[in-house]
Amino acid sequence: MLLPQSLETPKPPLNPLNQLSFEQNYRNICNLLLSLTHTRSLPKGLQLHAHIIKSGIQTIPLISHHLINFYSKTQLPLFSRQVFFEAPHKSPTTWSSVISSFAQNEFPSLAIQFFRTMLVNNIRPDDHIYPSATKSCAILGRSDIGQSIHCLVLKTGYDRDVFVASSLVDMYGKCGKIKDARNLFDEMPQRNVVSWSGMIYGYAQLGEFEEALTLFKQALYERLDVNDFTFSSVVQVCANSTLLQLGKQIHGLCFKTNYDMSSFVGSSLISLYSKCGVIGGSYRVFDEACVKNLGMWNAMLIACAQHSRTEKVFDLFKQMESLGIKPNFITFLCVLYACSHAGLVEKGQHYFELMKEYGIEPGDQHYASLVDLFGRAGKLQEALSIIREMPIRPTESVWGAFLTGCRLHGNTELAAYAADRIFELGPVSSGLHVLLSNAYAAAGRYEDAAKARKMLRDRGIKKETGLSWVEEGNKVHTFAAGDRSNAKAKEIYRKLEELGDEMERAGYIADTSFVLREVNGEEKNQTIRYHSERLAVAFGLITFPSDRPIRVMKNLRICGDCHTAIKFMSKCTGRVIIVRDNNRFHHFEDGKCSCGDYW
Repeated sequence: MLLPQSLETPKPPLNPLNQLSFEQNYRNICNLLLSLTHTRSLPKGLQLHAHIIKSGIQTIPLISHHLINFYSKTQLPLFSRQVFFEAPHKSPTTWSSVISSFAQNEFPSLAIQFFRTMLVNNIRPDDHIYPSATKSCAILGRSDIGQSIHCLVLKTGYDRDVFVASSLVDMYGKCGKIKDARNLFDEMPQRNVVSWSGMIYGYAQLGEFEEALTLFKQALYERLDVNDFTFSSVVQVCANSTLLQLGKQIHGLCFKTNYDMSSFVGSSLISLYSKCGVIGGSYRVFDEACVKNLGMWNAMLIACAQHSRTEKVFDLFKQMESLGIKPNFITFLCVLYACSHAGLVEKGQHYFELMKEYGIEPGDQHYASLVDLFGRAGKLQEALSIIREMPIRPTESVWGAFLTGCRLHGNTELAAYAADRIFELGPVSSGLHVLLSNAYAAAGRYEDAAKARKMLRDRGIKKETGLSWVEEGNKVHTFAAGDRSNAKAKEIYRKLEELGDEMERAGYIADTSFVLREVNGEEKNQTIRYHSERLAVAFGLITFPSDRPIRVMKNLRICGDCHTAIKFMSKCTGRVIIVRDNNRFHHFEDGKCSCGDYW
């Protein structure tokens, strides 16, 4: 029954203030979400998300976008995915947000998967989505997928967009496709810091250091505002090339632009000074850093380990634990390396077991370090037991560590056994063949050594030539064994002759067992006397002032006799001599070496 019109319940008129209240609430929530995203405040963000669900506004696309971005910045990409799935309306911005969340948080496969699904749903990619997709390809090292995305970029007309093109250059560079990266880079009408940094990093990664430095100089000439990633790449180039003076200049530039405070740049600077033999510089960079990320701690750990600062390695690890910094697999590799090169077997075993407490499953590199630890200590049977009991298949690095132990302790029988296992792996590096050949030669089995080297020749592989080099100003002087090409060659050889007589009077006796060729005794003496590291040291003695340490870099392991000889050189001349071989640093002073003759 209908009530008379006068008795019906009147409807409240629409109040514009109610509408305004909703809009204001909506704006406030968006602003608050952005603020919490900026501060990475997870607890408050979770509370706000609950309020959003209760308010029923989670269906608004912009709210979904902000929530996805919030969980991305707080490193919870799977929460971002959940918000995405619950969003009834998925705009291009929503797709862009979730793909970016995966790419930024090391979930590249999911980013590519969602990118494909987006295309199936006829959502057109834009200048925000393409860079996330190409970044994911770079992480995966999948240049083939990257090329497909590049084709799509061309079809959709985004090839002239500086952000999209720069992301493609970066992707090709990180995937090792430097020619593709350079072609695209040269065709770009406009470049930004990402494209320049991508090219510099690409060249640096491939060892084309000169080209990387040339590009960096060009970027500075064009007054590009380089960022911390650019500086980090260039400092690493100087570190890997052991260009100390240039590295110092770039450090000064980092200081002027305040990028020396970046953790990425800080890690590279620690590596620079360490690899150039200036461990004090590494300490200063580390100590002056206001914020230290895990990369900086790891860089300092390996620097100390390579410079025989073993106790400092353990102290740094304890500091990390006390500060609540969780070590990763690289951290343990650094500590195991330190134990191995100091002969601390029990300590090494302790840290190997400690990995499991941190939820880290040992990989092949960790097992290689453990085998190296036992092998260097002469515990070859124990090392072999570790290999046999490994839960994963022994790799080339594991057998290489075992062969090094066999070589150090002259056990050619176990070396031959290891060689048989290595051949079962298929094609391996030249380094392992050389290790086996050297082990045979040291035992006087020259025919077997020749067979091992013949296998290298049959495969078209040449043994790496032993080189040593010294930096003088902006010039690098490189020496090979018996080299007479240097402008100061006569002075160098004269200095070695004079020093040789003085060393013999001090008690030096040449150990010709390190000459791994079948020649007579006098020829062995002549061969070992002019090894590349001795020529480099002699160059330093006649070139640098007496208060300056002589820093020599070497691409191969220093031989035992040269190690002994340089100890005598430091004693007879009163000079500090620092030699870096392919494993570690040797600080020679007053007839002693920092490695304690254990390397």
